[in-house]
Amino acid sequence: MAEDDRETRVLLKRLYDAAVRAALPEHCLPPHLPVPPAPGEGRLVIFAIGKAAAAMAAAAEDWYDARYPGTHVEGLALTRYGHARSTRHVEVLEGGHPIPDAAGEAASKRLLRMAEWTGPEDLALVLLSGGGSALTVQPLPGLTLADEILLTRALLASGKPIGDINAVRKHISRIKGGRLAAMLHPARSVTLAISDVAGDNPTTIASGPTVPDTTSKARVMAVLDSLAPSIPADLRERIAALPETPKPGDEIFAHAQYQLVASGSASLGAAAALAREAGYDPVALGDALEGEARSLAEAHAARALKARAEGKCAAIISGGEAAVTFRESGVDPAKVKGGPNQEYALALAIALGGADGIWALAADTDGIDGGSGASGDPAGAIVTPDTLKRAMERGLDPKDMLERHDSGTFFGEIGDLVKTGPSYTNVNDFRVILVGTPDSLTENS
Repeated sequence: MAEDDRETRVLLKRLYDAAVRAALPEHCLPPHLPVPPAPGEGRLVIFAIGKAAAAMAAAAEDWYDARYPGTHVEGLALTRYGHARSTRHVEVLEGGHPIPDAAGEAASKRLLRMAEWTGPEDLALVLLSGGGSALTVQPLPGLTLADEILLTRALLASGKPIGDINAVRKHISRIKGGRLAAMLHPARSVTLAISDVAGDNPTTIASGPTVPDTTSKARVMAVLDSLAPSIPADLRERIAALPETPKPGDEIFAHAQYQLVASGSASLGAAAALAREAGYDPVALGDALEGEARSLAEAHAARALKARAEGKCAAIISGGEAAVTFRESGVDPAKVKGGPNQEYALALAIALGGADGIWALAADTDGIDGGSGASGDPAGAIVTPDTLKRAMERGLDPKDMLERHDSGTFFGEIGDLVKTGPSYTNVNDFRVILVGTPDSLTENS
C-alpha cells in the first residue's frame, strides 16, 4: 500500500470519528438537561428510546447524580441489541432493529406501564434517538406484532423515504405519533432528541412519540397502496379502521417541551473543520440528502471527477439518509450483506471508474449500516483509486454485486469494510470524498 494511500485512509477514519464524536450523548446532552423535581416533591422518570438510549440515560444519570444528589431518578432505556451501557438508576432493555421483535414488544409494554404510573408531580425526561421507530413495538388493538413485522419488511424493501415509512409506523402504534405524550399527560415532559432524519423533523425522529403528528391517515393509505407487492387486503382494512393520531392543538401537549440536542449538521461541521486543517477545501452538500444510494453516488462521483479535472483539493462532505430499493420480491433487507452506505460506496467506485487521486468513506454514524442488525455488522466502506482493480484481481464483478445488493461481500473480500462497533449515537449517514492530496499529507508520507 502506497504511503499516500495509507495516510488518506487514516484521515478518512479521523473525519468519520470527528463526526461521531460531535454527537456523543456525553458531549451534546448535559447542556440541555432540565432541573429535576426537588427531593420529596416528585420523581425524575427517564424514558430513553433508540440506538443511543442507554448512552443518553447514562449521561443523564451522571449529570443528575453530580449536580442534584438526592434526586429520585428511575426509568427505562430501550435500545438495539449490542447498544446497552451500564446504568445505575435506569433499567436497560434491548430489542430488534431494523425488524421489530418480541423482546422489543415486551420492553415497550413495560415502557407504557411506566408512563401510566407517572403523576402530575413527576418530570418525564424523554431521550430520543434514531432507531426508536423500530424498537417501540406496541401496535394498536386490531393489529399484532406479526402485522408490524410484515409492514416493516415491506416498507424497508420499498425504498420509501423515512417520512413515509414513519407515517405508517405512527398510525399503527400506541407509543409513536404523539401517543406517548397522551400516556404521560398531565405530567410535565421534556423531550431531548438526537436527530437521524433529514430536516430534523421532530415528528419523524423516532416517529415523534411526544409531539403532535402532522401526517394523515390518507397519506398512510397512499403509501400502503403504492407498495409492490401489495400488503394483504385484510391488513389494509384493519389499518384503515384505526383512529387518527393526536394533532397540533391537542391538550395532551400542553405540558410537553421538545428540544434537539444533536444533528447531522454539527457532525458534518466537525468533519469539515478537520478536513480544512488537513489542507482540503470542504464542500458541504448538506445533512439532509435523501434518495436512492446509487443515484446519490453517481451524482457525487460526477462532482468529484469535475473537481479532479479542475485540479482542486476538495473534501466533499454530505449526510442524510440514503435508501436502497429491493426490486425483487421476497428479498429480506435484514439478510442482505450490505447497507445503504456500502451500496453507495460500491456505486461510487463504479462511477469513478478507478480515477486517480480520489478516495471516499461512507458509513453510518451509529456504527452499523443495515444488514442483520448485529452489533458486529460493518458501519460502511472505503473507496480508493484501486478499488475496482483489486476487486477484479479477486474475480469479483462490481456491477453484478451491486445489482444483487451484495456490497458487504464486495468490500469484505477486498478488506475495505469500516468496522467500528456501536457508537452509542446516531445522526445517520456520513459520507466524504477526498479529491487530490494536499501538501500536508505529501510532506508526512
